[in-house]
Order: sequence, then structure tokens, then C-alpha cells
Amino acid sequence: MSDNQGDLRHLETLDRDLARYSNLEIATAYVSRPMVGTGIALVFVVLAGIAAMLFLDQSSNSAIVVIAACLGAYMALNIGANDVANNMGPAVGANALTMGGAIAIAVIFESAGALLAGGDVVSTIAKGIIAPESMGTASTFIWAMMAALLSAALWVNMATWIGAPVSTTHSVVGGVMGAGIAAAGFGAVNWPTMSAIAASWVISPVLGGGVAAAFLWLIKSRIIYRDDKIASARVWVPILVGIMGGTFTSYLALKALKKLIKIDMPTALIIGVVVGVAIWLVMIPVIRKQSEGLENRNKSLKVLFGIPLVISAALLSFAHGANDVANAVGPLAAIVHASESGDFLGKVNIPAWVMIIGAFGISFGLFLFGPKLIRMVGGQITKLNPMRAYCVALSAAITVIIASWLGLPVSSTHIAVGGVFGVGFFREWDAERRIRKTRQDMPDRTSYAPEERRRRKLVRRSHFMTIIAAWIITVPAAALLSAILFVLINTAVG
Repeated sequence: MSDNQGDLRHLETLDRDLARYSNLEIATAYVSRPMVGTGIALVFVVLAGIAAMLFLDQSSNSAIVVIAACLGAYMALNIGANDVANNMGPAVGANALTMGGAIAIAVIFESAGALLAGGDVVSTIAKGIIAPESMGTASTFIWAMMAALLSAALWVNMATWIGAPVSTTHSVVGGVMGAGIAAAGFGAVNWPTMSAIAASWVISPVLGGGVAAAFLWLIKSRIIYRDDKIASARVWVPILVGIMGGTFTSYLALKALKKLIKIDMPTALIIGVVVGVAIWLVMIPVIRKQSEGLENRNKSLKVLFGIPLVISAALLSFAHGANDVANAVGPLAAIVHASESGDFLGKVNIPAWVMIIGAFGISFGLFLFGPKLIRMVGGQITKLNPMRAYCVALSAAITVIIASWLGLPVSSTHIAVGGVFGVGFFREWDAERRIRKTRQDMPDRTSYAPEERRRRKLVRRSHFMTIIAAWIITVPAAALLSAILFVLINTAVG
């Protein structure tokens, strides 16, 4: 009997020890996740450097290009971690896509956009922010571009860490500006262009928010607040999907297909109208069939917006890959060109291997570090459903077209996040309006106390202030960091 009791106690002790080891294993796996992501990212950066060695001739500047390739890969990882959330966040927040599905779609379409339509010529580096001839020598230009690339990557990395979606374009612009000032003084900077970029800090989110709010008002007034919601949806959803299809057609024609074919604004709009009308006609019987048997309530309407929202997320990712990959590989391509030829004043073509680094870097960054910002944009600023997320996605495409027509440099990040803010603030305004109307119709009804009204705000003010602050300081912070890095690099190599 005593032997049995001893065996029992031994087994209990063994179970407790195994439980401790199990808990330790779980804890270790949890703690090591960020380390695994960082490790994979580091391996990718090293592979980018090795790829640069394989594709380059053994020249005296090959070491410089290898370092620049590593910095470009690092920047591409940060673009994937931060910027792609703008495209996928609304769809994930509205539960139209799972996180895994969103990442898979984004990886495919971001890479396709970067590789198929992202290799257009960089005519003046960093979009004319500085005058290259003011740099004096190719070496100075190379150090300035390396400082700009590293500072932009570090800033976007820090913004991702604190949970703030920032403009990678503005980060690169700030980096180039800071390095240019440190290298050649304030006269090297194209200040009219910088003034236009500063104006876009306000124009982009306000325009994006206004367009998103306008479409949400249209959906609420024409569908949600109607007695027969399903009958109204059968009329208006095909129209809305047609508008979305036509808008994205024009958007892709203007912004994402520049390498394949050059299309001007009037032609793009005509193509968009034709495609939009065709989609509207096709969607009428589709929505009629899809709406059969649906209950007359708001939850039923979500079904009708799910597929358009997924398609819009994919198209936004394609266009983003085509455009924003240049933020990572533009300075890198300029460094490669200047190192190989000694010419830093002429046009710069982006080599295929450089584009591959950018495309794969964005995909890896999204896969490893993107979920944090996707959750932020999709659910932590304001609550999204498929109708609201549709408005955000559509506003991004429309705002870019309007900005292109007006010649305004805008940020896709500011537009998309501004659209989320616009939807949230419109919901607050609409809720207040309905409360006032109810109070007028039912004066005896008790109103909310001021504290309760603040608690019921539909946009989280802490996230709003953090994001706005990050937007405001992106260019000056990246510029200051870049200037410091340029001085350090120049001192070290001098």
C-alpha cells in the first residue's frame, strides 16, 4: 500500500514538473514570437545584400551598393509593416476578411503591383525634393541617399512600434530633405514642392474623410433608414458597386499602370465610366439573387457589401505596391546608378533585382509585423462594418483621382486613415442629430449626462491624437534624423 502511495506521489510530482515545463514552453514560445519575426527580417536583409553582390560587377563601390541594398530591404520591410494596413485594415475590421486572408491577398497583390507596374523611371530623385546638382560630387549624393533611406526606415519602424500609421512617402521626403540640407544647405531644397507636401498633411485626410462621410450618409439615407431596407439595397447596392468598379478602374489606369501604358486623366475617367456602367448592369441581377430571403434589418445588408469590399482591398494593394515600392527602392536605385556610372544628375532606371527586393520586402514586412497596424486601422480607431469599410476604400480611390486632377501630392496613408476618421466622426454627428430629434419628439425622455456623452464617443480620441501628432512630425523628424546620419556618415568616410 505504501509503495502504491509512493508511486502516486511520484506521479503527482511528475505531473507538476511536466506542467511547469509545459507552461515554460508556452511562455517561451510567446516571448520568442517577436524575436522570430525580427530574426526572419534580419535574414531577409542579409539575403538582399548577398543578392546585390551577385548582380553587381566587382567594382570599388560594390560594398556601398551592398549596404544600400540592405537598407532598401529594411525600408521595404517597414513599408509592409506600416503602410499596407491602410488597404487591409477596413476589410479586416469589418470582418469581411480574416487576418490570414487579408495577409495572403495583400502579399499577392502588393507583389504583383510592385513587379508588374512599379518599375517606372525615377526622373528626379525623391520627386524633386532636392536639386542633385547641388550635391557637388557623386559620393556626397550617395551618402545623402543612404542617410535618407536609413532615417526613413528608422522613423517608420518607430511609428509601427507605437502603433501610428504614418506616410512612408513623407518619411522618405523628410529624409531626402534633411540629408540635402546637411550636404548643401537650405538652398538645395525645392521649397515650393515641400510647401505642397505640407499642405497635403491637411488636404489628404480632410478630403478622404469628407468623401467617406458623404458615401456613408448616402448609404444611411437611401438604404439603412428606409422602411424596406432590402428593396432599397436592390436599387442602390448595384449603383454603389458600379461606382466603386469605375473609380478603381480609373485609379489603376492613372496610378498603377504607368509602366505598361500611359493614360491621361480624361481617358482614364472615360474608361472608368464605361466599366462602372457595365458593372452596375451586371450587379443588378446578382444583388437581386443575393438578397433573396434576407431579413429586413441592418445585419442582412452586410452580406451584400462583403465581396465588393474584398475586391477593393485587393485592388488597393495592387495600386499601393505599384506606387509605394518606389519609397524603398527609389533611393536604392539612385545609389546603384551613381555608384556604377558616376552620374547622379540624369534619369535613374530601377533594375529588376532592386524591384524584387522591394516587392518581397513589403510582403515579408506585412506578414511578420503587419497585423498590429491592421488591427489599429480596422478596429481600434472606430468600429467598422462592411458598409463603413466600403466607404473608406472607395474614398481612397476617389481622393487620389481628385488629387491627381488638381495636381496635389497626397499620401495614401493619410487618405485611408482620414477616411476611417471621417466615417467615425460622421457616426458621432449622426448619433447626436438623432438624439436631438428624439428629444424634440419626446421631450420627457431623459438625456445623457455630459460624462456619459463623452464615453459614447465613436472615435477613440487617444488614437486620433497619437496619429495626428505622428503625421505632423514625420517630415521634420525624418529630416533631423537624416541630417544627423549624413553628418556621421560623411565624417566617418571623410
